[in-house]
Amino acid sequence: MRRLLFLLAFAAVACGAGGDSSDHSRAWLHVLRHKKAAVAPDATPQQKQVYADSVGAFVKKHPTHSRAREVYQRIQLDFAQELSALGRYQDSVRFYRAVLAHDPGNATAQRGLAGAVARLAISREKLLALEKGMSQRQVAHILGKPIPGWTARAERRESVVDAWYYRKTDGGIAGVYFRDGELFAAEENSNAKLAAMK
Repeated sequence: MRRLLFLLAFAAVACGAGGDSSDHSRAWLHVLRHKKAAVAPDATPQQKQVYADSVGAFVKKHPTHSRAREVYQRIQLDFAQELSALGRYQDSVRFYRAVLAHDPGNATAQRGLAGAVARLAISREKLLALEKGMSQRQVAHILGKPIPGWTARAERRESVVDAWYYRKTDGGIAGVYFRDGELFAAEENSNAKLAAMK
């Protein structure tokens, strides 16, 4: 009798696990349908977002699905890198930290986090590395792009002057100024009124 009860209990667990596994598989296949649209050459940002959201929802519901977690981490890392490229370092830090919370040894996330944190505030040494005549691209390579809302532009008849502002490691604000796209001045302490950091 005990043997029969054990077999019935084992069969019930096996059937239950099989049902969960098939639900699991069906849900993952649904996510993969969104992937096809998201990775197409003409994919829209909305299609990419739907895919990212569907993977995120799947991982929440099935946290032990290793492939889903791996895919979701890759999406988070890609997004963090895009945010860094846009100068949104604080936002990218959040995504790098989310990856590291689940995978502390992830070398890509560790490097990305270190780079984003280094770009959040600039040092005096970085300012001293600037040279008159540098292009905006060259300056962005050294300092990073300014945070959205931390720029100003003045158009005059004879030239266009752009001002980029950065938070410094000591808490102050530094200003970098371009005339027609070329660096002409930088100041270690600026009194410009800026948008609040997000």
